[in-house]
Amino acid sequence: MSCSDGRQEGKPILIKTPDEIKLMQDANQIVAETLSMLLDVVEPGITTFELDRMAEDLCRKRNSTPAFKGYHGFPASLCVSLNEEVVHGIPTRKRKLKKGDILSVDFGVCYKGFYGDSAVTIPVGIISKEKYDLLHATEESLDLAIQQVVIGNRISDISKAVQDHVEKKGYSVVRQFVGHGIGSSLHEGPEIPNYIQCGQSPRLIEGMVLAIEPMVNIGTHKVKVLRDGWTVITADKKPSAHFEHSVAVTAEGPLVLSSRDKFLRP
Repeated sequence: MSCSDGRQEGKPILIKTPDEIKLMQDANQIVAETLSMLLDVVEPGITTFELDRMAEDLCRKRNSTPAFKGYHGFPASLCVSLNEEVVHGIPTRKRKLKKGDILSVDFGVCYKGFYGDSAVTIPVGIISKEKYDLLHATEESLDLAIQQVVIGNRISDISKAVQDHVEKKGYSVVRQFVGHGIGSSLHEGPEIPNYIQCGQSPRLIEGMVLAIEPMVNIGTHKVKVLRDGWTVITADKKPSAHFEHSVAVTAEGPLVLSSRDKFLRP
């Protein structure tokens, strides 16, 4: 779940022990399993409320609790954001998916005191080339950002990797909402913007865990929040995509705690 710019400003950057990172990997694998399940069931005609119920049910079967439900008053377990919605869309019984939609699903859990958080944007049936290219570029930008999660690099190296790739493709990155540190709290320091900011950013230290989440728009980077107080849409109502992984900084390089690799079909 993305943070509005400044929400975790001033929060300390907490270093995790190997045992804590293992617990965080367990939490994130529950998230990964849930997102993999959603990738399989998303189809035209299903409601966003049904997806929310499925996600929460699987989460609780894995002895974890939904991280977003009740967080600052958010009313659901799953963030579901359609087409021009960037993040924090609220599930509803009235909203059925249609062929050609793109659906960003963002999910988090708390397991044994530690959090997992990841997101993916899913095509609903056959989508336009414009939307497909947006999804592909956004996921590529996340992969490039993860490659920068190396001891001694800075947060700005992650930001630059996203911004450079996205803007080279002709897209824009959202500035009002950012990634974040994660651990025994859902949102910890540091902020992880998807664009380069002025000033020196924190260095990456072994044991940091980062929720990196490019939010990429076809048109303007500007967004606005709807009257429900949660749903963020693009100001020009053009499509947006969102991908996220929780990644640990280790001596061996980046460890993607929320990798869905083990849930891929053969």
